Amino acid sequence: MVRKVRVKPGLIGGVLLTALLSVSACLPVAAQVSSDVTAPQPGAAVPWSSLSPDQQHLLSRLSGQWDQLPPQRQQALASGSQRWLGMSPDQRTQARQRFQQFQQLPPQRREQLRRRWEEFRALPPARQQAARENFRKFQQLPPQRRAQLRQRWQSATPAERADMVERARARRGRGPKLR
Repeated sequence: MVRKVRVKPGLIGGVLLTALLSVSACLPVAAQVSSDVTAPQPGAAVPWSSLSPDQQHLLSRLSGQWDQLPPQRQQALASGSQRWLGMSPDQRTQARQRFQQFQQLPPQRREQLRRRWEEFRALPPARQQAARENFRKFQQLPPQRRAQLRQRWQSATPAERADMVERARARRGRGPKLR
């Protein structure tokens, strides 16, 4: 049985940008999603016929131009639609809200977030995992402590920030960052 999924215009882009805003929120979802389609090789096109019927329905407004999209865009849309379909209704509601918040940001802030997301994606997997873990730990702190840490970071000079990062690495038993 194929389930009908209604999608508001622009929602697919919203789902992809939601990942930008909430990496940690997507991790449990990505672990739950089972893939009916084998993952394409990096840079390889994703045939429309390889998408599940639900993915095709979700991406239906792109069906006529799918073959003209760059392979990386096809892969991102296929992956994003698969994540979306694996989300619970509550997770979808949160994703919509985050996307609406993102849309309301000034263009400079949105661009800054996009750049930071790309920087994160360029990190080795171990560094990405460490960043996710640090984010989880930060989120578990009491709100007052998080506010204090944010204020301290924002008022620090670049040199002071670098020193804070190095001291944190030393506390975790890691040496200085190798470039």
